[in-house]
This record gives sequence, C-alpha cells and structure tokens, in this order.
Amino acid sequence: MQLQGIRVVDLTRILSGPFCTMFLADMGAEVIKIEDPKGGDPVRQQGEAPNGYSYYFASFNRNKRSITLDLRAPEGKDILRELLKTADVVVNNYRPGIMDKMGFGREALSRIKPDLVSCNVTGFGLDGPYADRPSFDFIAQAMSGFMSVNGAANEPPMRAAPPISDLIAGSYAAMGILAALVRRARTGQGEEVTTSLTDGLTSMLAFLAANYFATGQLPLRTGNDHALASPYGLFEASDGQVAIAPSNDTFYFKLLAALGLEHLRERPEFANNTLRFSNREAINAALNEKVRQQTIAHWIEKLNEAGVPCGRVLNIGEVFDDPQTQHQQMRLTIEHPEHGRLDVLGFPIKFSDEPCEIHRPPPDLGVDNEAVLGGLGLSAEAIASLKARGIV
Repeated sequence: MQLQGIRVVDLTRILSGPFCTMFLADMGAEVIKIEDPKGGDPVRQQGEAPNGYSYYFASFNRNKRSITLDLRAPEGKDILRELLKTADVVVNNYRPGIMDKMGFGREALSRIKPDLVSCNVTGFGLDGPYADRPSFDFIAQAMSGFMSVNGAANEPPMRAAPPISDLIAGSYAAMGILAALVRRARTGQGEEVTTSLTDGLTSMLAFLAANYFATGQLPLRTGNDHALASPYGLFEASDGQVAIAPSNDTFYFKLLAALGLEHLRERPEFANNTLRFSNREAINAALNEKVRQQTIAHWIEKLNEAGVPCGRVLNIGEVFDDPQTQHQQMRLTIEHPEHGRLDVLGFPIKFSDEPCEIHRPPPDLGVDNEAVLGGLGLSAEAIASLKARGIV
C-alpha cells in the first residue's frame, strides 16, 4: 500500500489526532497507538456500545495497534524513546508545551532520530496569545468565524453538527505529514508539522473571507440560501424539500427550461445573478410555485436529465441505504475477533491500484503490548514486570 513500511507513533486521543492517524493507517502505515494503562483513550468510554465496544472509538481507530504506556513514569518514557528510534512519524494532540515537559520536544526528537517527522494538532497553534488555551470543536467553530456565518438570518449563530474542526485539522495534519515524508525522501531531513482546529476552520471560510477582504463588509447568515448565488437552496415539492443549486447562468437557464418557466428569462429583475440575488424572495417564490406542483422524485429525475445540480435531503439512515453510497462502499463492516460485527464509515479516498482496506480491527486496549515491546527487545519477564507495576 501507499504507506507500507512507514511506522507512526500515535500519542493522540479523542478525535482530531486519531482521525489523522487513521488516514495514515488506512493507507498502509503501521500506526502504534499509545494509551494510558488506566482506561486508554477517553473515547473508549463514549458513545453507543451495543456489543460492549464503543462504535465512536471504532470509527476513528481501525487499522491501528494499541500499547499501554505510563508516560509519567521514567520507564515509560524510556520505552517511548526506544520506540521513536524505530519510527518515521510521531503525532500528538497535547496542548502546546506538554511534549517539551515530557522531554519530547522538537529538539529532543531530533536527537532521538534526526529524520523523524513530528506533528502537533492543537487548538490554536503552538504559539501566539491563545496558544495555552484549552479548546474543543465548539470553541474552534465559535472563534474561527465559522459559527458566525452558519445559520439563518436574524437567528443566533449555529454550529455544524459534526465536529468539523477536529475532522479538518486531522485531515490537514495527515496532508502535512505526507508532504513532510516526501521532503524527507528528497533531503533526508525530518520536519515538524503543526495544524490547529481554529486555523483549519478559518481556512475554510472561502468566498466569505474573500468578499470581506474585498469590501470590508461582514457576511450575513443566509441559512440554506447561497451568500452569492440566486436562486439556490431548498425548494418545496409536493411531498417535501428538494435541493437545487444552479450556481451560474448556464444552470439557471437549464433550470427554467426544465421547470417550464422560460418566460422568467424576460423579467428584467431576474436578468443576471446580481439582480436575482437582490430579488431573491421573488425568484424563490416563482420557483416554489412551480416545484410544489410535483413530487421530489419527479423533480430529481427531470432536473438531472436537464443537467441541473439537485438532490433530495437524506437523513443518515437514507444516506446508507442510497445506492450511490453503497456503490462507493461508504459503510464498512468489521468482524472484530472479540466484539463481533462493527460498522464504520468507508474510505473517502479511492486508489486504483492499491485501495485502502481494513487490515486490522480497532484494537482492544494494550492488545499489542507483547508484540511491540518484544520487538524492542524486552523479554516476556520484563514486560510482565512492567505490567505488574502499572507502567504498561
């Protein structure tokens, strides 16, 4: 696979870091997740566990190995140091300064292994006035500007339901690690990669930020209406709502033809997108009057035939029953040797020759202690002694 032969030491927990390292594991890296002997990653105790195993944990920790290590103990730090000598990448999502206090800051890591790629996922970055602040997804959504533009007009700011800042930061971290590995192959040098929940979301402000830079005007919350294009959003069919997104004049004219509303092309207040945007309520009303005369299924078929971007609003159950989702294998089943069937999300990245695959079930806590520590030269007796003293 793409990352076969790459060893990743994973010091992360909860979500942003595990999401990053899962990407690497899915592409073939050997990811060794280091967890506290007293309970491990807190996500192991969160979410639904119908078969005694957290689906939340399983969804972000497939394809990894797990060892337990007390990193507050000198012996635990010694073992981590030896493990890092065998690694290509180390990832953490501690607050800034914690790795330095543990004795594993960037300079120390360079001494342990000069070509090691290290990655930090933080709330606000490694430095700056907010670097020491604690942060979670909700705080990042609030402080990135993301929440301020999300929601309906004249209503309070609204967060996105998925923990989007964690997922974006984890994706950026994986991207940065891969770039650093490419550089290392070229130069033989290690690299420190840093990303943060807040920076990641800020980078996603897209045209909203661009317009602010250009005009100095704050964007308004527009709900399901587009902040730049009109018509665009949810429209009322006879049995529910249909999403329609004609983002430019070409698609707008196709939409009018499909709806049998070509006469709207002659309306001067709808002549171009700027005018339609200024008269959004009127154009939406004209379209809704037509759309509500037929069902969602009718319009989905007719608009797709006309080449107009559209779709029905699916709930999560409907998503995984959808034939396209099933064809793309975005729901996968893992047969766990201890916990039976586990369903997890599929791989969003597709490779033609060496596709991502599930080659390890999500690990039980410390299941790989003997294999990994034995590979470092520790005897069975030494590992048993470490267990007895709570080091592993």
